[in-house]
Amino acid sequence: MSKLPLDKWVESIVDALETGLKPLFHVISVIIEGIVNGIANTFHWLPALVFIVLATALGYYLGKWKFAAFTAIGLLLIDNLGLWDHTVDTLALVLTSAILSIVIGVPLGIGSAQSDRVRGIVTPLLDFMQTMPAFVYLIPAVTFFGLGVVPGVIASVIFAVPPTIRLTNLGIRQVPEDLVEAAEAFGSTSRQKLFKLQIPLAMPSIMTGINQTIMLSLSMVVIASMIGAQGIGADVYGAVTQIKTGEGFEAGLAIVVLAIVLDRMTQHIVRKNRRGSNV
Repeated sequence: MSKLPLDKWVESIVDALETGLKPLFHVISVIIEGIVNGIANTFHWLPALVFIVLATALGYYLGKWKFAAFTAIGLLLIDNLGLWDHTVDTLALVLTSAILSIVIGVPLGIGSAQSDRVRGIVTPLLDFMQTMPAFVYLIPAVTFFGLGVVPGVIASVIFAVPPTIRLTNLGIRQVPEDLVEAAEAFGSTSRQKLFKLQIPLAMPSIMTGINQTIMLSLSMVVIASMIGAQGIGADVYGAVTQIKTGEGFEAGLAIVVLAIVLDRMTQHIVRKNRRGSNV
């Protein structure tokens, strides 16, 4: 039995896209690089202690003193290890991936919730995106955008956007039908029903999806460092290739601290949204 030339078909499609859409890829690259550099430069401009104080204050507002204490101690530890600048670069990469995932994922989730046909198209694509090994995303990202931060962000978005789409769809579909019927009975338009009823009630679910997206984006940090993305992932990757256990442990600890801080912040935001929706 002869082998199907699937690899040749895929390569020919990629080559055609690379040739035909090169100007579009250049525009996307400029936009993404501008967002990452803007966020990173803003964070670098702030002194580390000022940033830590602001993050601690936000932690206290969201989760009271225990979370604030952990945020302060964790970020001070990162600064003491000499990994502050790389942590800031990583945070800029993660936030850019999260922003793009929200911009793409929330509208697609809303569309899936409002149309079974859209959901039927989107769901198989999400299944494919979530089961494909993360390393595979690096190949087309590097092909279209070269090495550096941009392909790392693109790969992170592809890997991380499915939870936002799924949970936005789920949250809107779980809005009680009697509330939707009541809104329609009072003459609400589809737009009013969506923005004044469905999205506010679905916000805890949407925020949970965003939380998962942020965590998945952070998990791509080390993988993205293999194609030139800067940050803590580059320290981890360098420690692995040079077998430097101590440096790898320090970089891994910085990633863990950053992951916990981001995770707890978004979780506390979810809880506040749930309390607000129950009022």
